[in-house]
Amino acid sequence: MIPWLDPTAPPHFPATASALTEPNGLLAAGGALTPAWLVTAYRHGIFPWYQADEPILWWSPAPRMVLLPEAFRLHRSLKKRMKQVPFVTRVDTAFDAVIAACATTRREGTWITPEMIDAYMTLHRLGFAHSIEVWHDDHLVGGLYGVCLDRIFFGESMFHFEPDASKMALARLVLEAFERGIVLIDCQMSTAHLRFMGGMAIPRDAFETVLARAITAAPAPQWWGDAAHRSGNAACEIPSRGGAPCTTRELVTCLTPWLAAARARAPALREAFA
Repeated sequence: MIPWLDPTAPPHFPATASALTEPNGLLAAGGALTPAWLVTAYRHGIFPWYQADEPILWWSPAPRMVLLPEAFRLHRSLKKRMKQVPFVTRVDTAFDAVIAACATTRREGTWITPEMIDAYMTLHRLGFAHSIEVWHDDHLVGGLYGVCLDRIFFGESMFHFEPDASKMALARLVLEAFERGIVLIDCQMSTAHLRFMGGMAIPRDAFETVLARAITAAPAPQWWGDAAHRSGNAACEIPSRGGAPCTTRELVTCLTPWLAAARARAPALREAFA
């Protein structure tokens, strides 16, 4: 049996070590999808995932799939395509469209329910959830969204309508990670696609150690994207530190030096998480 969380109580979760091994990582049920509950959950490496006919279920799988920005693989074929296609990457200009596209293209079911969409839209307006978008002729063709707390980005979902568009979105996220000091991108569950792009599985305790070091007790909101193009209430807030739109060709040009400089550190980082 897993514990039931009182949604009227302050956010609280059981120790992640008590999560089930089958299904992997199921920790608790109940609670709420308010910003306080979600921020508390992510701070401790916990995320919600449930179907429309279920109560809110909270998860902490082990091992955990992560992507170190230093370990991202900008494969030659992807780099070539990014230089050839007239796509543009943007940040936080269409969060609602990105999460809606993710909700309608997921193969494993409609777990991104209207309740979930509302919850993450609220986090976006508060400066805790962000979207990376790939555009072609002013049409959204790929993207991803997730939650950022201090120096950790928790990826939630991605989609593509054009080949490789989600990979291009991931490349833009890695560039944002380098420029914003993000040390780890949480990918939640292991997939062949993420391993191909440089992701790796690490033990839960190693993952939680990184979170404890990289996230403060009260994470501050972050306003990503170019101020003139941000979506939501963030357009009226703190000026952007970056995040301006760039073509995929420009993205390759900006990202390549970061990866070259960081490549030597990646093996040591991988060993540290083993």
